[in-house]
Amino acid sequence: MSELRETAMTSKAWPFEEARRLLKRYQKSPPEKGFVLFETGYGPSGLPHIGTFGEVARTTMVKRAFEALSDIPTKLICFSDDLDGLRKVPSNVPNPEALEAYLQQPLTSVPDPFGEYPSFGEHNNAMLRRFLDTFGFEYEFYSARDFYRSGQFDKILKRAVERYDDIMAIMLKSLREERQQTYSIFLPIHPETGRVLYVPMKKVCAETYTVTFDDEDGKEWTLPVTGGKVKLQWKPDFGARWAALGVDFEMYGKEHATNEKIYDAICRALGGRAPEHFSYELFLDENGQKISKSSGNGVSIDEWLTYAPTESLAYFMYQKPKTAKRMHFDVIPKAYDEYHQQLRAYPGQDLKAQLNNPVWHIHGGDVPESTLIVPFAMLLNLASVSGAEDKETLWGFIRRYAPEATAESHPDLDKAAGFAVRYFNDFVKPTRKHRAPTEQEREALEALKFALEAYDGPVEDEALQSVVYSIGRERFDPMRGWFTALYEVLLGASQGPRFGGFIALYGVPETIALIDKALAGDLA
Repeated sequence: MSELRETAMTSKAWPFEEARRLLKRYQKSPPEKGFVLFETGYGPSGLPHIGTFGEVARTTMVKRAFEALSDIPTKLICFSDDLDGLRKVPSNVPNPEALEAYLQQPLTSVPDPFGEYPSFGEHNNAMLRRFLDTFGFEYEFYSARDFYRSGQFDKILKRAVERYDDIMAIMLKSLREERQQTYSIFLPIHPETGRVLYVPMKKVCAETYTVTFDDEDGKEWTLPVTGGKVKLQWKPDFGARWAALGVDFEMYGKEHATNEKIYDAICRALGGRAPEHFSYELFLDENGQKISKSSGNGVSIDEWLTYAPTESLAYFMYQKPKTAKRMHFDVIPKAYDEYHQQLRAYPGQDLKAQLNNPVWHIHGGDVPESTLIVPFAMLLNLASVSGAEDKETLWGFIRRYAPEATAESHPDLDKAAGFAVRYFNDFVKPTRKHRAPTEQEREALEALKFALEAYDGPVEDEALQSVVYSIGRERFDPMRGWFTALYEVLLGASQGPRFGGFIALYGVPETIALIDKALAGDLA
């Protein structure tokens, strides 16, 4: 056994813990299909949101961990339930009123409000795939419409007819009495209106594999369950898909956790083996509300990528998946800097620590070197005091701070400078608010100004931090009050970087001028 595999067998990183659980599934014999199948599901009822990416990213992390533990081949399927009926019109699309006429139509029958694809479902599928491709995920994309129509699902659909009573018994136990009267695992698609119908079945025939029902106008119809004429309700569909594909691992949000036993029971009733599960906590917006595709709250995939690279998003997804996390714009700078902190730590770690480091799981063990020598938070502060409108303004300061750095030699820094200017102008600038110093703070700022004017030491972070610290130590207890004053008076922010590092980057004469402005009342 290789050292990597041996170390991974005891790693406490959550993807390795999940992978070891999955490995036990095939201790006695390898999978008949020749590979271990990971699945992630997507309901394309709205534009893909960041939780969708999180599900695929986290599943990929478990898949990579499994590949480190085993030689069994793996495959990841991204399954889109694009035959689902449009239940309500999303608020974040152009001309939403135009979609009202298509309620209850399968998403792949609803026109694309953006006018780019044959249907709304295909538009949202394309948005998902575009992002997954951008990030470099290895996956196969499955469309429910194609899965039902192509015949791939026929064997399981026929079995669902044969075992209709057994599956109905599983479902009815979970339903209120009123719902039990009209419930069916099958949802016929109306041959004339194209609507997905929620109607009871009058007959389910195991000889012809057909269902008979009355539509909303009382007209009787008989349809085959195959060929995309009928779809399964979402809970039976979950379990049936597992059985049809032989899914070994699927993770989902905690809202599915209560249905886990139902999915498993249906999968087994259809002759399949229930997969291993992983239930993660939900993402919340800035108000603590669950992020929703239809309401478009929280941060979208494209919005995150406007202000930070994909790796920072993957880092955010890795952290504590069992804990509910606020997903709003103010989490981006922290995730950006912490990701690069882990990158810088990685080369000096032993193998055990490396396998516990999020960057191993983000990059599948092929971890790049960080060239971000100035933290993102520092670049934001620099953008703030310099009023930067483009990254070249920041590079003017960076070149003086680190003469050896160029956009070519430090691509992470170059990208971060562009992101910082954008983030500053969109989020920091509109809310930035400087305040006037108190008498105590004014005296301390004057002392700092005089100390900087007299300073003839190296323009380096630690040396300048000592100057800042010595001024504060004589005047503030606790010292937090001094640093809060520096941030609020000089930077217009409630928190900020190590101030010595900021002076080294911004420049000693520029910092003296900034203090003069604050003392003259030109900032507040």
